Amino acid sequence: MDRLVIRGGQRIEGSVQICGAKNAALPQIAAALLSSEPLELSNVPEVADVDTMLALMRELGVVGTHGPGRTLVLNAAGARSAQAPYDLVRRMRASILVLAPLLARFGSAQVSLPGGCAIGARPIDLHLKALEALGAEVGIEAGYTKVDRRLVEASAWTAGSQERAREDCIA
Repeated sequence: MDRLVIRGGQRIEGSVQICGAKNAALPQIAAALLSSEPLELSNVPEVADVDTMLALMRELGVVGTHGPGRTLVLNAAGARSAQAPYDLVRRMRASILVLAPLLARFGSAQVSLPGGCAIGARPIDLHLKALEALGAEVGIEAGYTKVDRRLVEASAWTAGSQERAREDCIA
């Protein structure tokens, strides 16, 4: 399409409410694991992947409460588990985002390998390399990615278009 032509003779007026982006909300939700204080997020989109991430966070012991205007308050004070189970992780590749925050909080973490992706291969190797660069011991055993050790300050570089891996480093 080279152009869009609108005919009608009537002036177009109005407003549109812009919803928050799912790909911005998911790492922010996972980041709630980094604190025992409540985290309030606003303009969180109402989409299936956000619901899946919230189900995973509940499994880990995080309480999420929806407020007015797409507000979400997450409280990880009661986070009790450093293992993200296959049942939830298989539903959404972005579940890998809890790996680094769980490691930072508990000193070890186990996250099931994520399931397939409808848009093609998106391996998690850069996530794991980034965590290794920050001092983690990384292994894969019985379908789970296992990481141990407290992270240390370091420079970590990720190649390619792996924004999620860079987010892990920052978390």
